[in-house]
Amino acid sequence: MKYLAVAVLTTFVIAAQAQSLPTAGTLVVVPAIGEVTHVNDQATATLSIEENDKDKAAAASRVNQKMKQGVELLKKADPQAILKTQNYYTYPVYPEEVQAPPGQPRKPRVPTSWRVGQSVQLVTTNLDSLPKTVAAAQSVLSLNQLRFGLSPATSKKLDDQRIAATYLNLNERITSIAAAMGRKVSDAVLDTVDFEGSGNYAERVQVTGSSVAAFARAAPEPVTEPSFEPGETTLTMRLVGKVRFK
Repeated sequence: MKYLAVAVLTTFVIAAQAQSLPTAGTLVVVPAIGEVTHVNDQATATLSIEENDKDKAAAASRVNQKMKQGVELLKKADPQAILKTQNYYTYPVYPEEVQAPPGQPRKPRVPTSWRVGQSVQLVTTNLDSLPKTVAAAQSVLSLNQLRFGLSPATSKKLDDQRIAATYLNLNERITSIAAAMGRKVSDAVLDTVDFEGSGNYAERVQVTGSSVAAFARAAPEPVTEPSFEPGETTLTMRLVGKVRFK
């Protein structure tokens, strides 16, 4: 009990000394964070077609024809969508190389066929009609990738909210720090606010939702509409404030 009493007394003395430290002119660095979440309102889909033929021209002709049909179907299903050609490739397919016997020259490689393909990107905010749009195009094209995100207008609106939420969190932390130091909030003067200006605090974007990767050859017959869940996106902002106490 004697030793316990001494330990408790020592603790109180140390705490009293800490509380009595002068804080006038103290510069406090305060990190803050703000988050906003919104339902995704934009979809980006990549659809493609690929053909393989011994005749390079024949393969290219089928790709050109099917891509044209697919683009027309996309425009008809979603006139407001933005379409953009992603890539167009043509490359030879060679047979498995057989090692030549020692002392004999290697035979020149001759392609057995040609692989030709093209992709188109679709960006739309019409998510209600997206399953119907994709299904219409899948009668000719293949859906390679689908991702959901925020439209530019929504991102701008969320950026305003994110800044406000981060600055509110900074004020809440300053209030807590002032109370812990035994000072009034009115004694604190905000010296600097760094909204990621130093480059040390990277923005984190968390996206939840469905994404699709499909590489199967599209069937010529009508395709049943797929099911999609857009999910939501969380935007995070970090800042560092410097507060000086009078």
